[in-house]
Amino acid sequence: MGPTTVLVLLSFLTTTTTANLDLHIMGLLPQSGTSAAEDLELSRGIWPAVELALRHVNQDGILKKHRLNIHWQDTECDNARGVKAFFDALNSSTNHVMIFGGVCPSVTAIIAEALRSWNLVQLSFAATTPVLSDKRKYESFFRTVPSDNAVNPAVVRFLQYFGWHRVGTLTQDLERFSEVHNDLTGELERASIAINTQSFSNDPCTNVRKLKDADIRIILAQFDERMAARVFCCAFNVGMYGSKYQWVIPGWYRDDWWHNYVGTDCTTQNLLTAMEGYIAVDFVPLATTDNITISGLTPEEYKKNYERNRKKSGAPYSKFHGYAYDGVWVLAWTLRRVLDEMEPQLWDVSHRADHTNVLRTRCLEIMNKTDFLGVTGQVLFRNGERLGTFEFMQFQDKKDVKVGEYNAVEDVLKMYNTTIRFQGQGPPRDRTIIEVRLRNIWLPLYAFLSAFTILGLIISAFFLFFNIKNRNHKLIKMSSPFMNNLIILGGSLSYFSIFLFGLDGALVSPGTFQTICAIIKDQKLVGIVGGMLLIDLGMLASWQAMDPLRQEIDKYPLEVFGCFLAWETRSVSIPALNDSKYIGMSVYNVGIMCIIGAAVSFLTRDQPNVQFCIIALVIIFCSTITLCLVFVPKFIAMHKNPEAAIQNRRLRFAPSRRREDQRNLLSCGTAASGGTGRGDGLQAENKRLRKKITELDMQVEELTMHLYDSLDGNPFLSDGDDRVFASYGSPDVVIDGTGSGPPVKELILKQVTPVGLQPASITTPVSEITKEKQNLGNGLRRLSIQLPILHHAYLPSIGGAHIADVSPCTTPSPIDCLQPMSHFSTSSGMPSLPPLSLNGAARLAAAGGT
Repeated sequence: MGPTTVLVLLSFLTTTTTANLDLHIMGLLPQSGTSAAEDLELSRGIWPAVELALRHVNQDGILKKHRLNIHWQDTECDNARGVKAFFDALNSSTNHVMIFGGVCPSVTAIIAEALRSWNLVQLSFAATTPVLSDKRKYESFFRTVPSDNAVNPAVVRFLQYFGWHRVGTLTQDLERFSEVHNDLTGELERASIAINTQSFSNDPCTNVRKLKDADIRIILAQFDERMAARVFCCAFNVGMYGSKYQWVIPGWYRDDWWHNYVGTDCTTQNLLTAMEGYIAVDFVPLATTDNITISGLTPEEYKKNYERNRKKSGAPYSKFHGYAYDGVWVLAWTLRRVLDEMEPQLWDVSHRADHTNVLRTRCLEIMNKTDFLGVTGQVLFRNGERLGTFEFMQFQDKKDVKVGEYNAVEDVLKMYNTTIRFQGQGPPRDRTIIEVRLRNIWLPLYAFLSAFTILGLIISAFFLFFNIKNRNHKLIKMSSPFMNNLIILGGSLSYFSIFLFGLDGALVSPGTFQTICAIIKDQKLVGIVGGMLLIDLGMLASWQAMDPLRQEIDKYPLEVFGCFLAWETRSVSIPALNDSKYIGMSVYNVGIMCIIGAAVSFLTRDQPNVQFCIIALVIIFCSTITLCLVFVPKFIAMHKNPEAAIQNRRLRFAPSRRREDQRNLLSCGTAASGGTGRGDGLQAENKRLRKKITELDMQVEELTMHLYDSLDGNPFLSDGDDRVFASYGSPDVVIDGTGSGPPVKELILKQVTPVGLQPASITTPVSEITKEKQNLGNGLRRLSIQLPILHHAYLPSIGGAHIADVSPCTTPSPIDCLQPMSHFSTSSGMPSLPPLSLNGAARLAAAGGT
């Protein structure tokens, strides 16, 4: 608290027109007794400033022939002793024209309320309590120091400067702070700033935790320095400090106040950590300008004089010294104008009561018009309250650094951005920012995946064209082209769904988006399915209750024909129908992709770009792989050998039969060679030789056809030649109808006789020989074409290679091991084939053989 200045206009004492006239001022200060230590230090700290001001005022001549004199009274910061000192001064022989001082709030309030009855005016330089701002009770009270409420407009401007519109207040439950808080609430409401208020008496930790739970980031605190240590300890314990929070506290605490942390469970380092960066707001002790003041000195020159006087007297420093110095000048400035206006009328009516009341009223009017430049800035009153200047100090590395200043006269806030320092990248937010933003699919990502989707649609269209165009082909027809079209349609719809999944508010309007995305949601789907399930449960429960199920045994006749067919056709392999492997792979592909896509989509539902990318890629890969597995093998088969792809492999041995043949061959090889290694070598050699036989057969057939084409007419008999072969085994011996004739051209024939072809008889008539000759030519022509086919068709019938092998001689049989094919012959000495199996005969008949 600070001194209070009282201006009492009782009378103006004059002796003669030329004599000096002392103007006596009553000074009220705590000097001893029960006064608190800080109040005593304050009083001692302002005396050097008051003495300096009196000397400057009296030397300046502002009062002309009058001198200003202050008589100090000890209030002891006690109400009773203070009032007694006040009345003792009034009853003394000294006529006081003003009252200057008043530090303790309670004593000052009592005296200020009684001033009206005594027609006195009081001027204080240290009483900052907001209670004294009530002009209905304290009409005659003025102060050169701003009140605690005057700091609130500065705080509001500070909040607006950083754009903070949501704050919390933490107030100690004392009258001094409650008054300031009430005024601050009104200022914040007028500035449209939201408030969360918390007050406490002893333990602030509960309220600090409530502020954090309410997500309050900016805290406006009002408590004394003894409670400040406990508050910051609570803030440290709950983590309410750092880059996310900003504390604003009173700036009138003493230096190193944080050492007083008795009653807390925090160390000094804990407190310093929580305190780092707080903003303290208080009035400035001196103006920061270099302007010449009313005393003729700059604020810096005055400060040097004050420090010199203070050190000479050994008085402590007081931040109110500048306001005490300017207060003396306010008294002198007011008395000078009162004397100028009323001195001529004072000679006869100076002691009349009505006249003193007029003087008090006039003094109040003049003091409210005070306006001069003092060492604390512009001295200006509004309803008895000083409009001062406030400074903002930031706690940085255990010291306060000035970061801003607010001028209440001009209502201007000036922040020093070069000195202010926040623990984050900038000022903290006043709340957790909730930004409503529509999450859109990244347009380049949508375009990229759409391009792949279009490529998939093109592939689907190609497969559909291929399937429709070749729908009558045996390879496609036997694999159900209609079902293939459904597969293509499903893949196309899956591709098309990617375009819909990527649509959002950034690409279409809300109305269009809602129309496109009218799809049953999961909740509705669950509701529909759940309703149907309840109906089923009700029906089944009623059925079970009224007509429960009973067991009945039906006896059917014995039927095994289906099992027989299944067993006999177990080894049937037709490529056009053998899609099971690819279909199975497609099922695995779809299943795995769906599981992966569903899981990842669920986990990334709050990341639309990632979710869309995953879903699109899953659909693209799943559909493309499925279509390729189903149709690419068909396309390749038709491109390479469309006829072989539809041949029936009904006589392909089952795996067990093939394994038995291999075991027989291995046994044969083992018997011949006496060892497993030898048998493997013979088997490989057998395979190589059989492949060679096939190649040689094809070469012989090709040469035969070329030879036939090179002869004129029939290579064996011409229309004018009646000679016939005497023996098929000896092409050089021929006979005609007379038993003689010229030799014919030598022709090499294959040593294979078709079934049904018999040698011609020597006694056969010429007409029959001619017909036989024609049949022989036709038969040999067919034979030359059919031999390779017969060779391939024949080998499986004797346990040889099947049609799927690269070489027709890949699967040896026991017959091959025991007897070569060339050992089979007829009774006539001509080589002949062993009897054909059912399959061989069928293939021979299909090939047009006789």
